[in-house]
Amino acid sequence: MTLPPAPTRPPLQHAVTGVLLFLLMLPVTAMVPVLSALTVERHPGIGDFARHLFMSVNMLGALLAAPLAGWLSDRSGQRVALIIAALTLNALCLFLLGLPQSYPATLLLRFIEGCAHVGALSLLMTLAADHTRSEGLGATMGGVGAAISLGVAAGAPLGGWIGAHDATLVPTLGAALIAALTVAAALLLRDAGRPAARERRSPLAALAMRRALAMPYAFAFIDRFTVGFIVSTVSLYFAGVLHLGPARIGLAMAAFLLPFALLTWPAGVLCRRIDSLTLMLAGSALYGLFLIALPWAREASLLPVMAIGGSVAALMYAPSLVLTARLAPPDARALSVAGFNVAGSAGFALGPLVAGALLALLRAIGVDSHVPVFVFFGLCEIVLVLALLPHWWHARRHTTSNSLKLSACHADVRCTPSPSRNTP
Repeated sequence: MTLPPAPTRPPLQHAVTGVLLFLLMLPVTAMVPVLSALTVERHPGIGDFARHLFMSVNMLGALLAAPLAGWLSDRSGQRVALIIAALTLNALCLFLLGLPQSYPATLLLRFIEGCAHVGALSLLMTLAADHTRSEGLGATMGGVGAAISLGVAAGAPLGGWIGAHDATLVPTLGAALIAALTVAAALLLRDAGRPAARERRSPLAALAMRRALAMPYAFAFIDRFTVGFIVSTVSLYFAGVLHLGPARIGLAMAAFLLPFALLTWPAGVLCRRIDSLTLMLAGSALYGLFLIALPWAREASLLPVMAIGGSVAALMYAPSLVLTARLAPPDARALSVAGFNVAGSAGFALGPLVAGALLALLRAIGVDSHVPVFVFFGLCEIVLVLALLPHWWHARRHTTSNSLKLSACHADVRCTPSPSRNTP
């Protein structure tokens, strides 16, 4: 089979992909400041669990779509056609969400929208890696993470500003934006000419081929588990306990997300000098402490505390992307990135559900406080770090031992030469 020619200007493809990723994320966090308006205000009588389900069901759709999109893409060798199809479906679902719906219909649309959004997201991330040589993966995936997180950061205050006038404008304008992205993708994106996978593979095939992918996948799950908690429970906590309006909630989310976005690319570049696992462990430990401290912050100190949390979050996100791209088998890259997004989507889906269930349980036993829930989610990050410390220590000792042996070999002229150099 003749492969399509590789694009002659990869930097242009990187720029286009980055802009598309940035704009694709805007409608996602634009929903966060208007979560109450889109759930309990439009559908009075729904409980805590149902409100949290609005965010979770979106990621449940992603669990189905990400591996399917990755498998189809690796099998066909085509990324762009699938991206266009996913963006079209995403725009349609967002448009329908702006119309009057029953709450079950709203949840169904959120499910389908999650399928379409994460399918497009995974394949755009994969396309960026396709157009990059191995030595440039750190900078490229750091740039991908920065584009995504900048979109997330910009979406929160934008949604708060739009939603202050009419919450239903958030999904409606989001639909118009994604429709424009669909046209741009069709005109500007090009496949990189990667070979199609020769074998049928299940969504877990990449993990079976590279067991080390379990590490970035575990971080993706726990990190997005806490993000699901932040965009649902923390948003509701700001509204119900601190009595912040949509615009103020959007500003608080932006204080967290903007430093996160700005520092993601430098964190990816830093992976050239410091190994990815070390950065992920350090970032996750600090992030866990931030979550534990957050409920003690009052309104006056809220923005600086959120900014600190976003800064340390960048140290765990970019390295996990870099490690996933480096470990991915060449003919299963889309599946590997999809697996990363599946793990993250699973965490994002469970985060609001677990938080809602914990709040309901605490209220049932007479504890009217959010503090234990914040502590629980912070400890999840810290426990993951402690669980992987032995592996990190073993890897560090192995790397140091190899470096010392290599240095000794270079210093000793009697060092045994390699077989290739003994060959006349």
